[in-house]
Amino acid sequence: MEYGVKLIKGESGAPLIVTVGGGEDAAAVRERAIALTGRDFSLAVITGVDWDASLSPWAAPPVFKKGKPFGGGADKLLAWVEALLPRLIAQNSLSPEYVGIAGYSLAGLFAVYAAYKSRAFSCAASVSGSLWFPGFVDFALKNAPVRVPRFACFSVGDRESETKNPYLSRARASAEAVERRLRELGAETAFELNPGGHFNEPEERLARGMARLIIGMGGNGPAGTCPAAGRKDERSRL
Repeated sequence: MEYGVKLIKGESGAPLIVTVGGGEDAAAVRERAIALTGRDFSLAVITGVDWDASLSPWAAPPVFKKGKPFGGGADKLLAWVEALLPRLIAQNSLSPEYVGIAGYSLAGLFAVYAAYKSRAFSCAASVSGSLWFPGFVDFALKNAPVRVPRFACFSVGDRESETKNPYLSRARASAEAVERRLRELGAETAFELNPGGHFNEPEERLARGMARLIIGMGGNGPAGTCPAAGRKDERSRL
């Protein structure tokens, strides 16, 4: 797999957020997040990723009748990202205040897995994340991150769990279980319910997830600031 990176550079010292996929919409997502927070940041978009093969933490059979099996390539991708970050920061003179990771759907699963397995990230956003993935909640509850994130935010659509699929029907419960686990371990957390199902407004939701990271890490904006500790539940948009 030939991974690549697309960097949209912010001002010197601004936070750096890493995301996977969606490179064609990355500039618009970043601009929306900046509009929501009033804070600049750099965005690194990892490209060349096979969605099912690269983002799953371990191999698993498909969860849809015509779906592909999951390849369990997350460790390989994470190692590549960890090796990339120091070079990316140095070569582009970024000096980020902190590095966060955000993702939508399977990339949201990867973001949480990366927060568990790597010291590279201070915060993580799982936006409609596939935390229902077979065995992932058990993994999250039985293990602790190598570095507990300062802040982690989770969001799901308020209709995402309304399905007969036994995995996807656990979308909200899985996100809440992982959010609760990280909060118990000392992370500040936020949980948001978005209107609609899994595929409603993915770019807008991802932008709000990135904005939540900025706010949760102390960046003031039109939406105000996240609480200093504990959890904040939201139904309204930023």
